[in-house]
Amino acid sequence: MGMGISSIMLMENMPAVILSVVLGTALGLSIGLGRLINSGGMSLARFVGRVFKNNNSAITKEEYIFTLVTAMVLFCASGTGIYGCLDAGMTGDSTVLISKAILDFFTAAIFACGLGFVVSSIAIPQFIIFSILILCSRLVMPFVTSGMTADFKACGGFLIIAIGFRILRLIDFPVADMILAMVIVMPLSFVWSEYITTVL
Repeated sequence: MGMGISSIMLMENMPAVILSVVLGTALGLSIGLGRLINSGGMSLARFVGRVFKNNNSAITKEEYIFTLVTAMVLFCASGTGIYGCLDAGMTGDSTVLISKAILDFFTAAIFACGLGFVVSSIAIPQFIIFSILILCSRLVMPFVTSGMTADFKACGGFLIIAIGFRILRLIDFPVADMILAMVIVMPLSFVWSEYITTVL
C-alpha cells in the first residue's frame, strides 16, 4: 500500500485517473476479465500439475490444483506485476518489479511448504508473460508524454492499494477486473490535458 501511495502522489490529472479506474473496472467486470485470468491460470496449473505430481499426502489433488492456481495467478497475473512491467517498459524504472520480486520470494517459500518443487516452475510462465508486457510497453513509449506517464503510475498506485485492501481482507476489490484501467488511463490523460482542461 505504501508503494501505491507513493505512485498516486505523482498524479497530474486526477479526474482522468479516477475516470480510468471507474471505466476500466466497469469494462473488466462486464467482460469477466477476472474470470478469464482465473480460467487461464487453471488451465496452466492443470498442465503443470500433470508434469509435477502431488507428492504431499497431506493435501488432496483438488486442494493441490486450487493452491497451484492461486500461486499462478498471484505470481503471473497480479496487478502489481502487470503494472510493474508496464512501468519498467515505459519509464525504465524497475522499482515496482524489484519490490514485487522481494515479496514474491517469501510468498513462494510459503507456497513451497505445501506444494513443493512445483512452485519454482511458475517462474517460466511469469518470465514469458512479464517479458512480453515489457517489450509491448516499449512500443508506445515514443507517443507518451510525462503527464501521461505520471497518471499511468497513479492509476497503478490505486490498483496496488486495492491489492493491499484484499491482502488485509478489509475490502475484496476485483483487482483482476480493474487491470483495464491501466490500458485506458493514458489516452484519457492525453485527452483531458490537451482538450478538456483548455475548455475548463
